[in-house]
Amino acid sequence: MTIDNDKPTVAVLGTGIIGAPIARNLSRAGYPVAAWNRTADKAKPLTDDGVRVETDVAAAVAGATIVFTVVKDAAAVLEILAAAGESLAAGTILVQISTVGVAGIGAIAAAAATRSLELVDAPVQGTKGPAENGQLVVLASAAPALRDRVTPLFDVIGKATVWVSQTPGEASKLKLVVNTLIGAITHGVAESVRLARALDLDPRVFQDAVAGGPLESAFGTIKTEAILAGNFAPNFSVDNAVKDSRLIAEAAEATGVWLPQAEAGLRRYLAAAAAGHAEADMAATYFADRPTEV
Repeated sequence: MTIDNDKPTVAVLGTGIIGAPIARNLSRAGYPVAAWNRTADKAKPLTDDGVRVETDVAAAVAGATIVFTVVKDAAAVLEILAAAGESLAAGTILVQISTVGVAGIGAIAAAAATRSLELVDAPVQGTKGPAENGQLVVLASAAPALRDRVTPLFDVIGKATVWVSQTPGEASKLKLVVNTLIGAITHGVAESVRLARALDLDPRVFQDAVAGGPLESAFGTIKTEAILAGNFAPNFSVDNAVKDSRLIAEAAEATGVWLPQAEAGLRRYLAAAAAGHAEADMAATYFADRPTEV
């Protein structure tokens, strides 16, 4: 692996299921990359790919001109910005990858402005496999002057970038819209398989019935296969799905739009978490049962 000194130095803060592949792929593409993770041991394997792993946020961002935050929520992003202190220099490009919701991106934008950071709102569509293979879809909104500076990096981590607008925050809105569909598909296949088994049908007959037709979707097939195989290793956990579903609910309430299916989906994720599946893949919504009435 050869580091290209003409490429900007990048810091990746958060090396979970999405963050670690982002750091790895950027390093393999020749970018000088530093990484930090709250649980330091999770970041250590990245050293094999030439990533400089730091145990301190300030040390990770020192000298970086582009900083990716890939953490759970807006509160975590704001905590990181505070921890970075003066090491996060004015003019640094802050690429916000997390799903943070409407209010969350507003708070991040305000914090970035206070520190004279250049904010790129860029939540991604995709989970473990796409992240590892550089096949994420980046949903981005930023000032036009920043596009040329971040597009080469987005081309490394993703297969496509959807530029939503020139205003940071619009991409985070789109991410909630996309996640509304993701939840509907996940719950739909989970409930279909549950009903098939309750009716003493082989669930694979359900698969055969939709295969090749207008009801088939690649994502739905992946989640159906996971349920049938009993493979709930997390690509995106139930706990994270609860967080995102709450952000969708908050956006719906703020705009006065009625989303009964999304509301029911949140209850289903909460039931799966209560049944002990919070850390399992979101397909574990399959295990949700009707809450006991008190």
